[in-house]
Amino acid sequence: RTRDADALADRTAALAQVEAAAERVARTTRGLYSPGKIVEAVRAAIEQPFEDGLRTERALFLQCLDSPQRAGLVHAFFAERDTAKMPGQQAARPRRLERIGIVGGGTMGAGIAVSALDAGFPVTMLEQDDAALERGRGRVAQVYELLVKKGRISADERDARMARYTGSTRYDALDDADLIIEAVFEGMAVKQAVFAQLDRVAKPGAVLATNTSYLDVNLIAAATRGPADVLGLHFFSPANIMKLLEVVVGEHTAPDTVATGFELARRLRKIPVRAGVCDGFIGNRILAVHRQAADMMMEDGASPYEIDAAVRDFGYPMGPYQMADLAGGDIGWATRKRRAPTRDPALRYVQIPDRLCERGWFGQKTGRGFYLYPDGARQGEPDPEVLATIDAERARAGVTPRAYTQEDIQRRYLAAMINEAANVLHQGIAQRPSDIDVVFLSGYGFPRYRGGPMHYADSVGLDRVLADIRGYAQEDPAFWKHSPLLVQLAESGRNFASLNQAG
Repeated sequence: RTRDADALADRTAALAQVEAAAERVARTTRGLYSPGKIVEAVRAAIEQPFEDGLRTERALFLQCLDSPQRAGLVHAFFAERDTAKMPGQQAARPRRLERIGIVGGGTMGAGIAVSALDAGFPVTMLEQDDAALERGRGRVAQVYELLVKKGRISADERDARMARYTGSTRYDALDDADLIIEAVFEGMAVKQAVFAQLDRVAKPGAVLATNTSYLDVNLIAAATRGPADVLGLHFFSPANIMKLLEVVVGEHTAPDTVATGFELARRLRKIPVRAGVCDGFIGNRILAVHRQAADMMMEDGASPYEIDAAVRDFGYPMGPYQMADLAGGDIGWATRKRRAPTRDPALRYVQIPDRLCERGWFGQKTGRGFYLYPDGARQGEPDPEVLATIDAERARAGVTPRAYTQEDIQRRYLAAMINEAANVLHQGIAQRPSDIDVVFLSGYGFPRYRGGPMHYADSVGLDRVLADIRGYAQEDPAFWKHSPLLVQLAESGRNFASLNQAG
């Protein structure tokens, strides 16, 4: 009797742990299918006889095997491994790569330095004066101090990595670097001035890379006498953590320069994706378009909080307005002002983000943006003043607000993303659809179990995506111009995956 009571108590305690695990999984795995099935298998092991439990586990496994999430995850796995396969580049070999120079010790430059130091490279950081150089060194040291505090590395490891770091305020200190990465302010004149100096001091055969997020790599390369040695290496912030590296190939970039960029990515344990030159390359170009779709929905009646919630429900870790607050609203504002002279006057321009920036509401770093961050909080809360600003802008624009469901928001947001991705592919900025998937999985938080925007488009059907775009074009034909490639594939019954096979 005592044994029975003990067994019952053990079983009750085990089931309570399973229930707690089920709640935790539901709360933290953001729509993933298999973790819940694992919990069900454990529950079956407790509740059922052994043979029945095995049968239940087998049935749950087959459900996972048949899930669209499995297909998405398998696609993501192989897509990441295909990015390094470059048609026409197989014969190219990387140049010597032993010492790295970095121009700029800001957040991005420091993150790149940490990545390179972690990979065993000696690094020389260049800054404009001693004070800036000390701040740059401090940012690098701070990363390692935090890792030591968390027990991720030992104090000896920290010291060994910092021993490979040197700093200088003189360009001549970079004369023995095999690859020099510029990570200064995002302004064309500033970057061209830096590259003119690098052209003067770099040794023959050194690769010169710009970390620009948007700017024309060809114009930057034109500041040098050897544009064949120049490419873009677009790291994502924080550069020592984010895995994605866009390798941007200019008009004159030599094949062995490109190969050196891919070799750097391999040694930094990053995922490289080849990109052509355009404003924003692959990721940021597409991001600008689906963010514009979100802004239009915001002006038309959806609150930024509803849009963020719908995007999170799709599987993203955060929505576009949470991301804007995290990155800093002033970054996007500067880009919008840069693009203003060339903006198509036929395209609708939503001014709500500008109104917030004009008040100095740049997001987390200023304590408010689209959200409020009281007392330096990391998690934002809705701001009634932002909603009032949106209402005022709707009135100014003559917009009568309408309601949006979560599905409405998701379909518009994703249709804009997929359509611009098809344009990027059609114009040869990306080599293959799976490369675009990798960019969004590794750099922008697209839910991995959905495989990326191109794989997702195939899963719902390109005909449905095209039908959505044609429907939205009834109200705004200037923005919702369907991609010729999307039309070609949808009307011929083909999908994006067929282009991966062709590539």
